[in-house]
Amino acid sequence: MTMKSVKESFWNASLDEIKKGYKKENEDLIFSCLFCGKKFEKGIIYPENDTYYEAERAMIHHIEKHHGSVLSSLIDMDKKYTGLTELQKTLIEMFSEGMNDISIVKELDGNSSSTIRNHRFALREREKQAKIFLAIMELMNEARNNPSKHVEVSENFKMVDDRFKITEAEREKYLKNAFKDGLDKPLTVFPAREKRKIVVLMEIIKRFKTGKKYSETEVNEILMKMWHDHVTLRRYLIEYGFMERTSDGSRYWVKEDTENL
Repeated sequence: MTMKSVKESFWNASLDEIKKGYKKENEDLIFSCLFCGKKFEKGIIYPENDTYYEAERAMIHHIEKHHGSVLSSLIDMDKKYTGLTELQKTLIEMFSEGMNDISIVKELDGNSSSTIRNHRFALREREKQAKIFLAIMELMNEARNNPSKHVEVSENFKMVDDRFKITEAEREKYLKNAFKDGLDKPLTVFPAREKRKIVVLMEIIKRFKTGKKYSETEVNEILMKMWHDHVTLRRYLIEYGFMERTSDGSRYWVKEDTENL
């Protein structure tokens, strides 16, 4: 197995597989070492110094003999993968051996008990962050593999492209944030981010009847009930293509029905 394929096998492994140092392949018939690619086949007995091992136990023995331990092998990985300093690596090994702070201070001349406690705290904080990050990445991959239903955005609307693919869950979340008192109440906040702005504009346009022409005064009256800056709302409805108007601004209408007017 080449070094490249070993790396691919390692990075494609699950968290549980990385903790064990090996993974099962070929319908669980092969045990493959994540560190060197060594394989053991289920059903074969492997002799080692007058001791005989079945495949999985042989893999565990292999890792202990050639890689020390899974923990030490992971700690020894390059800093660009672990993010750990040499001192942090040393401390993790000492913590794993159950050494208390006083013993560690004696072992690491020049470090105080408070310094060791700070390192313990920092590592616990990184553990929390890592858990959240792993959860975020797993959810991201699940969402990518099982895309949510998207809200339909008319192709006629200006400035709307693939960046504004909006799921039903996103739409509900953004509307709750913008209309904190309910959709039948005025806006609490008008979002600055484009995707959220689109969702709010899609809700605002519902206040207007399709097939009807409005004067600018009528448009303003409707929008003033929703937000103090009605001019900005009116401009966005036009700019994003939710509404159209005559060249002199005397008449406004919902764009989707222009061909029927």
